[in-house]
Amino acid sequence: MSLAKIYSRAQLGINAPLVSVEVHISPGLPGISIVGMPETCVRESKDRVRSALIFNHFTIPARRITVNLAPAELRKQGGRFDLAISIGILIASRQLSGNKIENLEFLGELALDGTLRSITSILPSAVKIAQSKRNLICPADNADEAKLISELNVIPAQHLLEVCNHLNGIQTLSFYPAPKPIQISKPIPDLSEVKGQDHAKRALEISAAGNHSLLFVGPPGTGKTMLANRLNGLLPDLEETEACESATVFSISHLGFSASDWGRRPFRAPHHTASAIALIGGGSNPQPGEVSLAHNGILFLDELPEFSRNALEVLRQPMEAGSVTISRAARQVDFPARFLLVAAMNPCPCGFLGDSQRQCTCTQEQIQKYRSKISGPLLDRIDLQVFVNRIPVSELSQAQSSNAANSKQIQKKIVACRQLQMLRNKSLNSNLSNQEIESVCRLKKVDAHFLAETINQFGASTRSYYKVLKIARTISDLDGIDSINKNHILEALHLRRLDNT
Repeated sequence: MSLAKIYSRAQLGINAPLVSVEVHISPGLPGISIVGMPETCVRESKDRVRSALIFNHFTIPARRITVNLAPAELRKQGGRFDLAISIGILIASRQLSGNKIENLEFLGELALDGTLRSITSILPSAVKIAQSKRNLICPADNADEAKLISELNVIPAQHLLEVCNHLNGIQTLSFYPAPKPIQISKPIPDLSEVKGQDHAKRALEISAAGNHSLLFVGPPGTGKTMLANRLNGLLPDLEETEACESATVFSISHLGFSASDWGRRPFRAPHHTASAIALIGGGSNPQPGEVSLAHNGILFLDELPEFSRNALEVLRQPMEAGSVTISRAARQVDFPARFLLVAAMNPCPCGFLGDSQRQCTCTQEQIQKYRSKISGPLLDRIDLQVFVNRIPVSELSQAQSSNAANSKQIQKKIVACRQLQMLRNKSLNSNLSNQEIESVCRLKKVDAHFLAETINQFGASTRSYYKVLKIARTISDLDGIDSINKNHILEALHLRRLDNT
C-alpha cells in the first residue's frame, strides 16, 4: 500500500485555503474514488486524469485508488485539482519521484491528452502560496497573472509530461522570469479640460485628499459626469498591496483580470438599472458585486435617484464597514469593499430646479417624491454634497482652462496631503474614529460653539457633525495649516449642504 500527499489550493471568495490531495492505493476493486466534498467538476477529474495518464503511457494501478481532498468540510470546485491528483497517483504508484514535492503546490486542469489548461481565479492562490514560501507549478497560460505576486516563484508548464520530467530530474523547468507588466490603458481625462466650475473642482480635490464620498447635484448638462470621470486622475497610484487586493477581486469575478490593468485604480459606473445583487454581490456561488469591483477605487452612480430604492439601501453597510459578507446556507464569503462613492443627480424630475436660465416645471409633490427615492440615512453617509451651477454659454468662450492646474499638479498636492494623514492618523481623514476625531480635530472653544449651534439649527445628525469635522480637517491639511479654524468649518458646512435643498 502506498500513500502520496500533494498540496493545492481551493477558492473561497478572495481566499485560497490550502488543500492536501492525499492519494492512497490499496487492494480492492480497480477504480478511482474522490472524497472530501467534491462538486461535479471535481468528481469528473478522475476521468480526465485517467485519460491523460493512459494517453502518455503511464500505468493506472489495477487497485483501489482513493483520493482525499482535505479538509473534508471545505467545498471543492473546478478543474484546478487535476494536476495534483495525477501527480499524486503517479507518486503513490512509484512511477514518479516524490522527493521534490514538499515545497511545491500544484494547480491546473488537464486535457485528455495531458495538456495543461488554464484555470480561473489563480491570483488568490498565488498570494497564499507566496505567503507559505512554496513554489507554484501551474499552466503556462496562468503564469503572467500568477507572477504579478513578485515574491512567488512560478514554474509554468505546458504538459503533464513536462511536470513529470521536472520531478524526476530529467528536464528541469525554469522559474518564470516575467517582470511586472507595463500598464497599457486609455489616458485618464484631465481636470484642466473642465472650464469653470471652480467650486466643484475644489470639492473633487477635497474628496480625493481625504477619501470623502461626493454627490454632485445640478441641472442636466452642467458637467457633473465630466467632473466625476476626472476624479481618478487626482488619486495617488495604487501601492502594491492595494493593487494585489483589487486584482484579486477581479480575478475571482466573471470579468477576470488582465495583467495590463495591474496598478490601475478601478472606476466602476454601473447603469441605474443595476439590481441590489449586482451592486452588492451574491449568487448561489457568491460573486463580487460592483462595490467590491470598485475596491480601492471609485464607484460612480450617475442619475442616483433612478436606481431602485432597494439597490441604494444595500450601499449603506459597505460604506461604513468597507467589506461585504455574502451568506448562503452552505457557505459565507467576505469580499472587500473600500470604495470612494461618487454620485450625480438632478435636483428635480425636470432637472431645472435652481437653474439660473430655465424655469422648473415640477410641483412640490413631484420634487418630494423624486428626492424621497434616496433615503435620509444614505444621504447622511455622503460626506460632500455640492450643487453644480450652469455656466452661461456666453461665459464658456471666456473661461480659460489652459491656466488651470492639471490633474498631475493637483495629484502631487493630494499625495502629500494623504501622506501627512497617514503619518498622523495611520488612516485617511474619512476613516477617523470618533475617538481619533477628538484628538485630531480639536477646535477652539468659540469655533466648537459655532459648529454646535449650526448643527442644531439645521437639525442635522451626530454623523453630520463628525463628518463636518473630518472635512474641515482635510481642508486644513490641504491648506497646510496644523489646526482647524472657522474658515475651514465654514467651507466644510457649505460643502456638506445640511439643508439638503
